[in-house]
Amino acid sequence: MSKQGNQKSFLRTIIIVSTFGGLLFGYDTGVINGALPFMSEALGLTSFTEGLVASSLLFGAALGALFGGRLSDLTGRRTNILYLAVLFFASTLGCTLAPNVTVMIISRFCLGLAVGGASVTVPAYLAEMSPADRRGRMVTQNELMIVTGQLLAFVINAILGSTMSHHDHVWRYMLAIAALPAIFLFFGMLKVPESPRWLVSKGKNRDALSVLLKVREEKQAQSELNEIEETLAKEAEAKQATYKDLSVSWIRRILFLGIGIAVVQQVTGVNSIMYYGTQILKDAGLGTEAALIGNIANGVISVLATFVGIWLLGMVGRRPMLITGLLGTTMSLLLIGIFSLTLEGSAALPYVVLSLTVTFLAFQQGAISPVTWLMLSEIFPLRLRGIGMGVTVLFLWVVNGFIG
Repeated sequence: MSKQGNQKSFLRTIIIVSTFGGLLFGYDTGVINGALPFMSEALGLTSFTEGLVASSLLFGAALGALFGGRLSDLTGRRTNILYLAVLFFASTLGCTLAPNVTVMIISRFCLGLAVGGASVTVPAYLAEMSPADRRGRMVTQNELMIVTGQLLAFVINAILGSTMSHHDHVWRYMLAIAALPAIFLFFGMLKVPESPRWLVSKGKNRDALSVLLKVREEKQAQSELNEIEETLAKEAEAKQATYKDLSVSWIRRILFLGIGIAVVQQVTGVNSIMYYGTQILKDAGLGTEAALIGNIANGVISVLATFVGIWLLGMVGRRPMLITGLLGTTMSLLLIGIFSLTLEGSAALPYVVLSLTVTFLAFQQGAISPVTWLMLSEIFPLRLRGIGMGVTVLFLWVVNGFIG
């Protein structure tokens, strides 16, 4: 293989390994969708404790996002992802072996810390490892892995729910599977380098050049190193980033923009479908097994739409994609509301609801979600990227938690 081929192959490896954080993010948020009906019986959950089990992960993720960005600025993106892999594994074991609802909620909260940390650190790592002309597509690979993780959770839920529904502990098997990608993430991250931008920020310019030469041609690597050094030199007179820096007027405007984008992505209600899709289809008239299988359609369309979204990002601006996505999701939700009232009790209602949730997810995952994560990783200056993303993603997860 040529040197250029080796560089592309290594960059591909970096993308695959680091986005396993996104896969875990997707699986751990999606698995509760199918596990909850079985878990409710085994642990004697009420509607309130069901909501706590689903949303405890999300409030943990809010905290994880806030401190995950700061930690990745201090220890490095790669090191932080390694810590997160260990937390993913330990928390998954806690959820799997939980003897009661209290241990389950605590374990889900700890799992949320890992999910939130990954939601900030992985996009930042990808943005800093990718060439400028491919940054959009590389960063949105993480979004693809998130929806792939959710699809994987839906498929495994359907298989286990259909073949082992008589087994009291089927939900434990659903949760336990997340330990495998956590192991892969940990050992995979040992093989990939630290972000060159973070290395330069710590004065390790030679190490940064060495990393860049593994994924860029020599001329491009030197040019990018110079660019990083210039950017950091301009920011060098400013002291180390603190939350006080976010009060500077122009940075505050960027922060409010980021918070707005993050909140809008969540108030579309996408995660009400991702967490309670099986319950929604059951309430619409399907049996538990049929609802688990029908819910796979939500996962499949999410993955396909994300592929389309990544392709469109190279051709269409961020703003038009966001507006189109919001129009599509609004219309889909409006129609779900109308048909739920007009077709109540009808045999057609479950299929109408399923087709409209699939349409909703096509707009959400094809337009809104890829643009959200890309813009949050792009809009902040390098020195404030960790803190800025931490705060915006905190708001994203808090809103997500209330929806859950």
